[in-house]
Amino acid sequence: MQKAEEFYKKLVDDNFAESLQSAKKQQEYIKTSTARYHGYFVHTLYMPKMFTEEMAAYFKKAAESMYKILEKVIHEYQTNAEYRKLFGFDEKLEKLILRPNHYECALPIARIDIFFNEDDFSFKFCEFNADGSSAMNEDKELNQAIRLTSTFDKFTEKYNVRTYELFNSWVKAFMDIYRTYDRAVENPHIAIVDFFGGDISREFTAFQKAFEDSGLTCEICEITDLSYENGKLLSPSGKQINAIYRRAVTCDIMRNYDKVQPFIKAAENNDVCLIGDFKTQVIHNKIVFKVLHDDMTSAFLTDEEKQYVKDHIPYTASLTQEEIDKHDVLNTKDKWVIKPEDSYASKGVYAGVEGMSDHAWKEEILSNVDNHYLLQEYCTPYATWNIDITHDENAKYKKYSNITGMYVYNGKLAGLYSRIAKNSIISTQYSEMSLPTIVVIEK
Repeated sequence: MQKAEEFYKKLVDDNFAESLQSAKKQQEYIKTSTARYHGYFVHTLYMPKMFTEEMAAYFKKAAESMYKILEKVIHEYQTNAEYRKLFGFDEKLEKLILRPNHYECALPIARIDIFFNEDDFSFKFCEFNADGSSAMNEDKELNQAIRLTSTFDKFTEKYNVRTYELFNSWVKAFMDIYRTYDRAVENPHIAIVDFFGGDISREFTAFQKAFEDSGLTCEICEITDLSYENGKLLSPSGKQINAIYRRAVTCDIMRNYDKVQPFIKAAENNDVCLIGDFKTQVIHNKIVFKVLHDDMTSAFLTDEEKQYVKDHIPYTASLTQEEIDKHDVLNTKDKWVIKPEDSYASKGVYAGVEGMSDHAWKEEILSNVDNHYLLQEYCTPYATWNIDITHDENAKYKKYSNITGMYVYNGKLAGLYSRIAKNSIISTQYSEMSLPTIVVIEK
């Protein structure tokens, strides 16, 4: 991989004035594209994220191996009352999770985030995103923007390049799952459902188009605007919804429980096919990282799976006074990261190594003891060179921390998503940026 990256870097350096002009084209495209997050266009750098076919195959194996373990965890939760106690979900949520299975797939869609060392192929899992897995549109638009640059054109003279398609492939996976639903109809009306707050994601319109291009009807619906009458879940336009692509994350649903009763009642009565169902919360909640190391989990895993967990799931414990004292957490801040059990977009994540003073670290730790926070082993992200001439024509090459998201649709790897940051914590609350992701092979 280093060879291809060095070649790309040389192309930039040897044609710097041209690269600057290309960077402007790239940026102008992004500014007018649908690659937006909470109303702001996505930030990127000039060089794409590159992987070899060997790496892509490795990601496929890693993602699908982890997926099989997560399926087993979901099954155990649904069938073992003692196991459920490890998660500590409240009664209302547990009731929703324990609804009978009405289609065959336990985990329809997920983005499994991984810290991957490109030198030795070692890795640690960072997060399992089931509810609201996103950024497919960012990937599509960033890959389109990079193709406008002269550097990319020159690069493809020497290397073959492929990208991942994440929209039509999801429609196919969605319908494959739906056809196993016990009340499936021939031509279901699909609803993409979330809390919008007045701002409908451009990503949703891209998915809507993909469903419609396949011959299906599809609406984008605010979850609080649904109605439930005579055994039918109705969209704001009055159409009966047969199947839901759920983007509303479970924690938001539970916080707005009384406001979304039509949605919940329809799901409880199996009057709509909910993809994904509430059972995905079992692995979406970060407590699963702690549970994966528990003896009760080891009991139903194969020897190979137990070793896989040991090798690739960071040590995780509930943030309690006992754990703080046990590991001398207050005095070894660079070894640890703390994060809420149930959140998204890296909200509330703090790493001791991330420029925190000893005082600030101790304050953050003690204020979140017994507050549904997790203590987790800190994993150093792999760093690669990139340059920010997109925003600064005098920019120099710098090393950026990497994290790779692996999209899994119906149990199979569907694509990759790349994020980087100046900091060791890759999140929107710090300096997170996204890169177009390409798989390269020399011609």
